[in-house]
Amino acid sequence: MSRIGKKPVPVPAGVTASVEGQKVTAKGPKGELFFVANDEIALALEDNAISVTPVNETKDARSKWGMSRTMIENIFKGVKDGFERKLEINGVGYRAALQGKNLQLALGFSHDVIYEPPQGITIAVPKPTEIVVTGISKQQVGQVAAEIREFRGPEPYKGKGVKYAEERIVRKEGKKK
Repeated sequence: MSRIGKKPVPVPAGVTASVEGQKVTAKGPKGELFFVANDEIALALEDNAISVTPVNETKDARSKWGMSRTMIENIFKGVKDGFERKLEINGVGYRAALQGKNLQLALGFSHDVIYEPPQGITIAVPKPTEIVVTGISKQQVGQVAAEIREFRGPEPYKGKGVKYAEERIVRKEGKKK
């Protein structure tokens, strides 16, 4: 039994939710998102909360049960508050700047890397060594942060590169003479 899936998802104040078959739509102050559940999951809106139940007790249905509930909870949080992911840049001469809406990164290459964010994502650079990615879709914010980190991931010897703010780099010892 899914301990996460058993709990109904409460609809937060300021958010309107509707269930039409397998589709859950949420509208809030930040925007509108939807989630389409698998056919093995039953959705019901009752008492200002959405309950998620598996249609049958197969392993496949039970595996999608908790995930569906979490996805619905994430769309509610996204349209109400939004999501953000912070990245840090470490290294001499490594820096970030905004060029209009695009992100310009100097990461030790012979050229600057220009990253154009997708629609619905906002990138801010409060300091030249800090990047903040914000949006209403948790999946999209995480994907954009991963793509930025991929340009120059942190290396274990000096810790240079782009890393998540909460990430801890396990350092390695260099060569011995």
